[in-house]
Amino acid sequence: MQMFCFQCEETSKGRGCTQQGICGKHSSTAQLQDLLVYMLKGLAVVIQSGGPQVRTDPELGRFIAESLFMTVTNVNFDDARLTERLQEIIERRESLKSKLGQGSDLDAVNWCGDPGQSLSKGALVGILAETDEDIRSLRELLVYGLKGLAAYTDHAAILGFEDPEIYGFMIDALAATLTESAPNRLLDWVFRCGERGVAAMALLDKAHTSTFGHPEITRINQQVGTNPGILISGHDLKDLEELLEQTQGTGIDVYTHGEMLPAHAYPAFKQYPHLVGNYGHAWWQQDKEFAAFNGPILVTTNCLIPVEDSYRDRIFTTGQVGWPGVPHIPDRPKGGSKDFSPVIARARTCPPPTPLDQGELVAGFAHAQILALADQVLAAVQSGAVRRLIVMGGCDGRHKQRAYYTEVAQCLPRDTLILTAGCAKYRFNGLDLGTVAGIPRLLDAGQCNDAYSLAYVALKLKETLGVADLNDLPISYDIAWYEQKAVIVLLALLHLGVKGIRLGPTLPAFLSPKVAGFLRERFDLKPIDNPETDIQAMLAGA
Repeated sequence: MQMFCFQCEETSKGRGCTQQGICGKHSSTAQLQDLLVYMLKGLAVVIQSGGPQVRTDPELGRFIAESLFMTVTNVNFDDARLTERLQEIIERRESLKSKLGQGSDLDAVNWCGDPGQSLSKGALVGILAETDEDIRSLRELLVYGLKGLAAYTDHAAILGFEDPEIYGFMIDALAATLTESAPNRLLDWVFRCGERGVAAMALLDKAHTSTFGHPEITRINQQVGTNPGILISGHDLKDLEELLEQTQGTGIDVYTHGEMLPAHAYPAFKQYPHLVGNYGHAWWQQDKEFAAFNGPILVTTNCLIPVEDSYRDRIFTTGQVGWPGVPHIPDRPKGGSKDFSPVIARARTCPPPTPLDQGELVAGFAHAQILALADQVLAAVQSGAVRRLIVMGGCDGRHKQRAYYTEVAQCLPRDTLILTAGCAKYRFNGLDLGTVAGIPRLLDAGQCNDAYSLAYVALKLKETLGVADLNDLPISYDIAWYEQKAVIVLLALLHLGVKGIRLGPTLPAFLSPKVAGFLRERFDLKPIDNPETDIQAMLAGA
């Protein structure tokens, strides 16, 4: 066994990757990421010793969030950058120890091996270092929740929106994964992580809507033009804004890809006529779609898959993303913008994109827009025109069983509405699902980052309909997951008290039988079955 990783849904044989990640990461990358998380735990312990002022220091909080984000699935595959970040963690830890005059017997607080020892150390302190299956499961569930929390927090911080208490929680929870071993205490941390997840998603929603406006119902073009193009993928709307500013008047078109699709619905981006449309589908199809695009591709966050030779000379990364040998656009200087001139220069040498799709997609149904339709939705629910709302958010992926979500969308009766956010929508957003009571049956709230809208709408419906419990609403949850952002969304929903969530295509491998059993018993968390069976159960409120 060269590595062990089971943090994503596609992990090998549903148990864990042991030679190379299904995501494409090599064992060396997995070992470096394991060591990076371990060292962050040690840094967290040192930060705690400095008291509240150090614990809520935004600069330290941002550093930890960025570092955790680097270890999310399909983000950073570059061993050189991971090694550099490890050295930064050690330097910060040692500086703080000296400044605070605090010590500890914990290995994660003291290890200072040179880079040549990192792989062997990573192998020693990885996931399987904890031999108790249930304690390991709870710790990893918390760590993966923290990784998702870090991603959302980092997105908000880039736009200038921060909450020191979220940073403080991440530090305390990281330390707890190193120092706590009582199951009930770890469960408490897991549930608190869900609470902070709600806060982080609300913060990110505020960051997006304050900066770019509230999304509006928007028809998004899928056809290509005759100009050279730049394809931007990922979730970072600040990167998109700066790219659009720098490409104005250049004769270069900009296209969104994957989770960047919902950007078209924000008012701030409608002023750029050279943001011409969306190209392609979910992240896992990027090998063929990036090759067909012909122009440069800018990957701003996850999800990146192994880079193919067909487009290796025209792909760029930025933010926490990395691939060995791929040009990386550095972070923006304080008060400045990123410099996308290398991407723009490459675009000038490329032919226009190869046509891929026709027609349009519709997005922009975030919470403000859905609440603008609230009277219609409520009237339709109360009259019986809409029998049930089905939340089908989350992630897409390569698993053949994900065809389940397409079949569910196709087979749901016409008196149902589908609420979605995240790239799971690519399984059904090309279907003609029509309308009910004048309302589009598919309501796309945006990125996985916009999952807050789905929770917000449910809370508002609860208030408006005067029901005592979220679970009394005519809403069912049929969620697809892939990586750690989906984990924090799940924990957030559990914190809100949502029960009966269907999670697929498979339940997480990192849930031990005992922990999975507990979640089933307490929250009625269940695996997906087949479309017909699940549809009948959801319509019956089960």
